This record gives sequence, C-alpha cells and structure tokens, in this order.
Amino acid sequence: MISVDAVGVVFSGNTLFNNVTFNINDNDRIALMGKNGAGKSTLLKIVAGKNAPTHGKISAPKEAVIAYLPQHLLTEDNCSVFEEASKAFAKIQGMKTRIEELNHQLETRTDYESDEYSKIIEEVSELSEKYYSIEDVNYDAEVEKTLMGLGFERSDLSKPTSQFSGGWRMRIELAKILLQKPDLILLDEPTNHLDIESVQWLEEFLKTSAKAVMVISHDKTFVDNLTNRTIEITRGKVYDYKTNYSHYLELRKERREQQQKQFDDQAKEIAEIRQFIERFKGTYSKTLQVQSRVKMLEKIEIVEVDEVDTSTLNIKFPPAPRSGNYPVIVDNLGKSYGDHVVFKGASFTVARGEKIALVGKNGQGKSTLVKAIMGEIDFDGTLQVGHNSMIGYFAQNQASLLDESLTVFQTIDEIAQGDIRTRIKDLLGAFMFSGDAIDKKVKVLSGGEKTRLAMIKLLLQPVNLLILDEPTNHLDIRSKDILKDALKAFDGTLILVSHDRDFLDGLASKVLEFGNQRIKEHLEDINGFLRNKKMENLKEIERKA
Repeated sequence: MISVDAVGVVFSGNTLFNNVTFNINDNDRIALMGKNGAGKSTLLKIVAGKNAPTHGKISAPKEAVIAYLPQHLLTEDNCSVFEEASKAFAKIQGMKTRIEELNHQLETRTDYESDEYSKIIEEVSELSEKYYSIEDVNYDAEVEKTLMGLGFERSDLSKPTSQFSGGWRMRIELAKILLQKPDLILLDEPTNHLDIESVQWLEEFLKTSAKAVMVISHDKTFVDNLTNRTIEITRGKVYDYKTNYSHYLELRKERREQQQKQFDDQAKEIAEIRQFIERFKGTYSKTLQVQSRVKMLEKIEIVEVDEVDTSTLNIKFPPAPRSGNYPVIVDNLGKSYGDHVVFKGASFTVARGEKIALVGKNGQGKSTLVKAIMGEIDFDGTLQVGHNSMIGYFAQNQASLLDESLTVFQTIDEIAQGDIRTRIKDLLGAFMFSGDAIDKKVKVLSGGEKTRLAMIKLLLQPVNLLILDEPTNHLDIRSKDILKDALKAFDGTLILVSHDRDFLDGLASKVLEFGNQRIKEHLEDINGFLRNKKMENLKEIERKA
C-alpha cells in the first residue's frame, strides 16, 4: 500500500492544494480528475517522487516500484527501439552481472577468513536470493510482444530511435514502464499519441496485468473502461469516489446539489440572525440574546460550494458555403515511398455533408491521404477535389503556423466576426486561456497551448470541407465537448483523423479503415465499426484454428 499523507503544495504564496490524504492499494485503477490548473499533474509527480510537496509525505514499502510516464518525454538516440525498451530489465541484468563478478572474486581470492570475504559471501547470497526469486521470463519475447501491442511493426524494432517522432518515442517509454511490472503505474495523458487499436491494447493490459494504476486522461471511454475509482481535486481538496468516471459525474452532481442546499439554508439562517441583531441591538431586555447571536454568528463556518462550470458557451462554425455534390472523389489511388507501399487501389467518394472518420494504426496512411487531398504530395491514380470546395485544414503541426508576434487575444480578435467578437474572452476561456494568459505572446506558449489556439482559429473561418488531423490531443474534456458540438452542428463536410472513440461517437457516420496497404470503406458509425471489427477478428481466429 502506498499512502499520501497530508500533502500540500504552495506556489508563490498561493495554495494549489492542501492536506491531501488517501491510500493506493493493489488493484486500484484510479482516474485523477479536476479542472485544468487544479494540480493533477503536480500531484502525480509528487507520488512519483519527481517533485517534493511543500508539506506532507508519500510513504511506500521499501521494495515498491513506482513507474511514471509524463506528458512530454524523449528517449535518448543512442540505440535501437528494441534496445531502448530492453532497458526496462537493466536492474535485473545488473544483478546478474554483479553476481557473476562476486562469484569470480570468491573463486580467485584466498583470504577465506577475512571480513571482506565474508561480506562478499553475504552480498552474493542476498543478491542471488533476489535474482532467483524473479520469475523466469523470456525477456526478448516480452519486449517484442509489448512493443508490437503498442503499434510497432517487427521491422521497426531494429531501427534507431532517432527515426521516430516524439509520439512514438513516448510509446517506447510506455513499453519500458509496462515491462517493469511496477507496483504502481502513473500515467499523464497516455493516449494522446496512440491510435485506437493501441489504446484498446493498453486498456486491456492495464486492466489484466497492472497491480495499481493512477491515470490523468481526457479520453472518457478509456477512463470509464479502465478505472474503478475516481479522485477529484477541486478548491484545493480531494474527493474520493470508489467508482468509475461516469458514475462519479452523477455522484459529484448530487454532492454539489447537497452543498448548494446547505449553503442556501445557512444563508437563510445567517440572514435571520442578523435581522434579529439589527432589530433588538438597542433593546435592554434583549441584550443577552443579541450577544448570544453575535457569538453564534462568529462561530458559523461558512459552507463552501465546490466550483461548477456554469458557462453555457456554444460555439458554431460559420454557415458553410455550398459546395458541389462530391467534395472528394478518389479512384484507384495509391502512394508509395520507394519500395514502401503506404496504400494502393483506393476508391471511394465523399458526399456533401458527410462526416467521415479515418481510423487505423499509425503509419498506415491516414495523414498521407489528407496530404494528398491538400495537394501537398504526389500520388498514383486519381483524386479530385470537388467544385467550390473551401478547405479548412488542421494539421498535427498546425501550431507552428501561428504568427508568434501576436498575443493570444490578438490572434483571435483579428479573424473573429459578428456576435463572437463580444465573446472572445469566453471562447478563449473555454480552451483554457483565461486571466493574464490571453495577453501572452504566441512565441512563449507551450506546444499544447499553440495547438489549442490554432483550433480556435479554425472554428471561426467560413469553410465547407473541414479536415482535422488528431485535433483533440491537447484538449481537456470540456473543450473537446465544445468542439464536438460545433462539429455536429457544422453543415459542411468533415474528414476527421482521430483515435478518440468517445469523440468520434455520434459524430462520424462513415469510417475509412487504413491497414494492410488498403483503405476499406465502412458505411456505419464508429461503434458499429468496432463491433464488426471484433467479429472479424474472431472469425480469423476460428479459420486459423
């Protein structure tokens, strides 16, 4: 059991949270929730031992292994993918090497009666007991199985890590954590760089193989499927619910309704006491009663109502100018890089007003198709963009295209039109820019902040063909809901690359699946696609059997 005992953090005189206390037990699958800025990532780092609290402490058994995956991390570029992942077993390999060194000393030394010789015997005995108590495992097979579960191909394992993007390096680090079989796994937004299949694999692995997990994630489906406990940080305090995210939302609503009732009842009581004091404060016969009520007023502890997001912000795309009947027509499309075939023989049409999800493992051609539609790459076959198609494009590198000399507010103010001009601060607040943050220069923003700002810009531009490549990676649940509602109401055509099942649910009515050098069209929503995909896998297993 790992215990968090009266932990508090103070930044520049401001208390982030205070007197946070809870235990983490085996089989706990904890979702750490709270609004942005509540201190979730800070608390995770403290539990991981990366940061120290201002006061309080974390207690864990001496042999406990706590593994932590931060949001942003790069592995070193001095080895292959397989070698980097194998570092998960460095401690075990180090024990084996040390035992061999000690045994060699015992064989070659002759000072059998010395204290040094006795110490070597003690050390080798202790190490051997630990080493041989570890389950005999085929480590190479475990490394390969874990990396491939996280989306790597077998041919990737021998490639240097320098050939992979930051998201793929994050997967290598995640593989190292999973291979260590730690007592507690701490994950900060682990699904941001995973495709749907890898998210499902990770979800299943954590449910069946991990001892205890604490996760921060804005993927509601992932959190719901994985967790059995929810810890919320709000107003510097924690609330501990022994249930998953969806049920926690219901219980939180009930808690806040009770708080509001207590607050209202208390306010009524205070008003009555003050009214009595005012009425009788000059009356001699009521002096003792007045004094009693003054003391009563001083002792009352004011009921706090936990913060609720009361905004009713609705963002809509401008009306889409009418396009032709088929904004995109694809016939026998293919793309190769040298001998590497990304996909071939693709034929499909995108009708006006359709909302289509592009899904499949990373590296199978989703972004390649988007680049072909945008005219950024050459290709084989035919791809026609329809009459009067006005494209709005959100690329994964969209943040780098912002004007860094402008402030956050200026970036939006210069393109906002109509009623939204009076609500720019509300819009920025919905995407986590509030207070002094709206006056920051774009050049000092983090990558995630730039991504969110680029998304707001796209929300305000009149287009009829919207292409979004992983738009939700840096958005919290509320911001994603705002974007999803806007996309649902969008009256143009939508092509969406995403691994976020909850975001796609109810949004896309058709799925293009990328894999095995093919693009397969599914005339159903994401839930139907996933159901049928599971059935297909079962049939394949039966055929093999």
